[in-house]
Amino acid sequence: MSTLPPVLTFTNPATGCQFGELPMTTPEEVERKMAEMRAAFPVWSDKAVSERVAALRKFQKLLLDSIDEITDVINQDCGKSRQDAMIEVFITVDMLDAYLQRAKRWLQRYEVSSGLFVFKKCYVEPRPYGVVAVISPWNYPFALAMPPVLGALLAGNTVLLKPSEVTAATGLLIEQLFDRVPELKPFVRVAHGDGRVGAAVVQSKPDYIFLTGSTATGNVVARNAADALIPVAFELGGKDAMIVLADADLAAAAHWGVWGAVFNAGQTCMAVERIYVHQQVYDQFLSLVLEEAQRITVGYSRDPLAKHCMGPITDPRQLQVIKRHLDDALEQGARILLGGQIEGNFVNPTVLVDVTQDMLLMREETFGPFIPIVKVSSEAEAISLANDNDCGLGASIWSRDTNHAWEVGRQIEASSVVINDTIAQFAIPLLPFGGIKHSGYGRVHGKEGVMQFTRPYAYAVGQPPPAFDVGTIMRSPGNYQLGKAVLKLTRGATTRQRMEPVSDALQGAVRRVIDFEKQTLLWGVQGASNLIVGEVWRRLR
Repeated sequence: MSTLPPVLTFTNPATGCQFGELPMTTPEEVERKMAEMRAAFPVWSDKAVSERVAALRKFQKLLLDSIDEITDVINQDCGKSRQDAMIEVFITVDMLDAYLQRAKRWLQRYEVSSGLFVFKKCYVEPRPYGVVAVISPWNYPFALAMPPVLGALLAGNTVLLKPSEVTAATGLLIEQLFDRVPELKPFVRVAHGDGRVGAAVVQSKPDYIFLTGSTATGNVVARNAADALIPVAFELGGKDAMIVLADADLAAAAHWGVWGAVFNAGQTCMAVERIYVHQQVYDQFLSLVLEEAQRITVGYSRDPLAKHCMGPITDPRQLQVIKRHLDDALEQGARILLGGQIEGNFVNPTVLVDVTQDMLLMREETFGPFIPIVKVSSEAEAISLANDNDCGLGASIWSRDTNHAWEVGRQIEASSVVINDTIAQFAIPLLPFGGIKHSGYGRVHGKEGVMQFTRPYAYAVGQPPPAFDVGTIMRSPGNYQLGKAVLKLTRGATTRQRMEPVSDALQGAVRRVIDFEKQTLLWGVQGASNLIVGEVWRRLR
């Protein structure tokens, strides 16, 4: 008797109401979808870049025509407002448009120097991997799934997407959107389900994996992918620091610092999770933060014009992390100045002080609307504390002197830094976004967001090497000294080193002239001697 696959239920985290369901993809179906993408890869990769751009232009039009449908699903799936859901669509379309304008230039074959091989032409051709598996998260189920999928497609790969089971309705919608574009439908598949389905996707041996998720999940995927030597790119967790220098615009820093901490209920990998404030402005900044945080409204509505600022925690399991971090901080002496209430899946914006670096709140990713604020005695202390973390995703620096802020930002161990703003770097289409340290590697957005899905193939083209070609000379025995001279002459690190072969050649020529003159003189002396000896011998006879 056959058993039906488990079902993913769509549950609105704000209301607890179910609004749909979807059967999980079985391991056998994962293998079938992977086989389909392998078979489709030669067809898609063989298309000219212009053809792929044309197909994705149709998808861009579909996304714009479907904004209301997309935001309605995300709203119910995540609990975030329709406007916050629309930001996901906004970022995706803006990025796609930037990609499509530049794809032909990015992906074309280009010539490189042939060096000393002057009789050859050398080229590099970016070519796709094959089937790219994209594993995406629940906090931004659209804006974090679509960039790697679209970048991989544009580069010529086919794609197997595994969306989060927490926001399965958005995953289903993405599948339906691709199905509506005939030019793209054969080249994208979606596998729906939990971690077991994700494991099956990895076990199906894609040619490349792009994962957005937690550091713990990244470790598991990396270990499993290593067995088959599958290259993996990660965009993992963050613990972003915000530094407020003594000359900062405090009103702006407080406003955008609070926004950066509570946007999407804090469920943002590059959210402001730690704030370090110079002691000269600490009291004033803290007062402004409390005023700003009190203005944040919490709620849920399906109305596109709803006025509340933040919704619920999307994944109820994340509430356990949030509570654990809060309890640990309070037990170690932290104080709540505002908020701290947790009602159902809703967490109020929470401002904390007297926090220390050893608290979980300051070391691990919280993914909740917490605003821990630390007073520092100097800029150097702020930089040191900001870098005292395993994550390295993003950071925010506040100063009226942008040049000085730039210098501070360059000392922060984070791969994306924004000056006098928060989170904005992710929304800039051509600015690559990703992590260092335990925040992963690989990038979304920018040229890097497309080119990471290609491998460089190298070509050296020419007729058979002539006798005087460097390649011929150096592959022929007996040319050690000549090769040494050519290398120094053309690649010497200093003028003196480059001139050594010339000097050696001149000295050699002089020696040969002197040797010749010596030999000529010797021959002359020997000739005269022979004449004299001959004449004496003749006369004696």
